[in-house]
Amino acid sequence: MNVIQDFLQQSRNIINTVEAQANEIAQAAQWFAASILKGKMVHVFGSGHSRIMVEEMWPRYGSFPGFNPIVELSLTFHNLVVGANGQRQAMFLENVEGLAERIQRNFDITGDDTALIISSSGSNIVPIEMAELFQQKKVKVVAIITQQHAAASTSKRKDGKKLGDFADLVLDTGAPAGDAMVYIPGLETPVSPGSTVGGALLVNTIKAEVARLLTEAGHPPKVLTAACIVGAEKAKTLFESAYDEHAHRLAKLYANVGR
Repeated sequence: MNVIQDFLQQSRNIINTVEAQANEIAQAAQWFAASILKGKMVHVFGSGHSRIMVEEMWPRYGSFPGFNPIVELSLTFHNLVVGANGQRQAMFLENVEGLAERIQRNFDITGDDTALIISSSGSNIVPIEMAELFQQKKVKVVAIITQQHAAASTSKRKDGKKLGDFADLVLDTGAPAGDAMVYIPGLETPVSPGSTVGGALLVNTIKAEVARLLTEAGHPPKVLTAACIVGAEKAKTLFESAYDEHAHRLAKLYANVGR
């Protein structure tokens, strides 16, 4: 099997792993839909490359309001790699105790909200503390991790706890330990990670089920939709109304901060 086929076959295996979690995905979607129907938000957080899954949830084509993407640039801005705003700093900051509390201090979070926390290793301090703080506020927490990678990783927390210890529901991306899936003859270390494949599948199956639940409840979501499907005028209307709804939901999270 050549390396292209190898990666594609392992990705097919990831699809099977995600499919086997259909009941868990449905449960996560029920919690998220309930929050959205109450006018509340689903808080989505990930540090490092887990930011990809946050942006996959909202906002992009085929997504809709109800999700609060919490993306801290200090933890996720990798483009410069080295120098100011480099990767070394981001990897250091995602293990600073207390940073999660400073992030959540910006929002009036209640038990009617829900949360989705993504961390492949489930072992870095900030995502773990984000989940822990959400649970302390009686918020249902869904975690997306890579089970094999998390099991093989050592928590950066002094007490050894990982993200899964502060989640009401854990979903598995299906990638291997170390994430990279392809071994090449003559190359010592593997390439081509799989957690993004599994994470994107999980996020979008959740999204589809939430949309179904909202529609069946009589509140179909305002979906960001391309002009090639609905025409330029309808696409513009959907974009404006979806962004307006997001702003109104977000405003509620700021209204009572600090009171």
